[in-house]
Amino acid sequence: MAKILIIDDEQSIRSTLREILEYEKYTIDEAKDGQEGLEKLISDKFDIALCDVKMPKMDGIELLERVQMAGIDTQFIMISAHGTIETAVDATKMGAFDFVPKPPDLNRLLLTVKNALDKSSLVTETKTLKKKLSKKYEMIGETAALSEVKEMMDKVGPTDARVLITGPNGSGKELVARGLHERSNRASAPFIEVNCAAIPAELIESELFGHEKGAFTSAHKQRIGKFEQATEGTLFLDEIGDMSLSAQAKVLRALQEHKINRVGGDKDINVNVRVFAATNKDLRKEIAENRFREDLYHRLSVIVIQVPPLRDRKDDIPLLVDKFLEDIAQEYGTKKKSLNEKAIKALQDYDWSGNIRELRNVTERLVIMCGEEIGEEDVKKYLI
Repeated sequence: MAKILIIDDEQSIRSTLREILEYEKYTIDEAKDGQEGLEKLISDKFDIALCDVKMPKMDGIELLERVQMAGIDTQFIMISAHGTIETAVDATKMGAFDFVPKPPDLNRLLLTVKNALDKSSLVTETKTLKKKLSKKYEMIGETAALSEVKEMMDKVGPTDARVLITGPNGSGKELVARGLHERSNRASAPFIEVNCAAIPAELIESELFGHEKGAFTSAHKQRIGKFEQATEGTLFLDEIGDMSLSAQAKVLRALQEHKINRVGGDKDINVNVRVFAATNKDLRKEIAENRFREDLYHRLSVIVIQVPPLRDRKDDIPLLVDKFLEDIAQEYGTKKKSLNEKAIKALQDYDWSGNIRELRNVTERLVIMCGEEIGEEDVKKYLI
């Protein structure tokens, strides 16, 4: 049931609003001034605050500002007998959901409350989804090799620097890219990923920069490319070592001039995008063999983060396996299984050529094929 806090220095107004809203089955609490309202908002969770503008001790605008600074998600509906358009605009700019004049029209008030509740639910749902997504891409481990990567991410993430992420397949390069994005001031903007190895060379430019209608035979309509989709956010170019030289040239121009051209178009389009790139190849060797542009390499490698292979962080295997067991149990809707110490030791002794991705697949195989407690013999049987 939705909880609403009424903040007003007039007892009669609080009583009237309480009576109306309790009739609609809302849970109501009251505060007689802004200071008391702030204390209640900090100590308890409210979906909506109906807040007067003119109050002793702390007025409604100051209270709204304090609440915003504290990161409290309560939706504010400002109410006032002395309201002006200027006050309403100021309150809305500061984050208030709406402004209702006194005495409030009953139908408008209830509709405003309903709409504010819808927004409150949406905000809560969005936060929950972001937490789930963040947990999904969480980097698990405490070894020195991984701690060094995390330390670099903490330093580099809040900047706007381009990052080149290197490391073998399956080691977690995408997790690094997403972690950097979450730490940046672009976190609320899009994170767009392009697997350069999975797109044919003749289509990569259209994928990255888009195309105009009629640019080529199958271009039946205009297409917006990944650079434009990632505007104000982050573009992650995975496996960039597999990108064609012609596409590399266009990416270089986009990084240098912050402009792109769609395929078949002649209009410059400004783009504001932070770029991360990842590869499992030795790009310096690729440069020496004329398969990768040296100038693009230097543009991308402002910061280089080397993701360690699993063989360099085997002490993290127990933590990783426990996380995978929990995730798999949730996905399958079953009880979480466990591995005994000898089974864990067998996993640590294995040479993980596929790194963490391979470990995850093996863990899922063991969950499917084995009993509640997975032992050393199970690991040896299914570790293929």
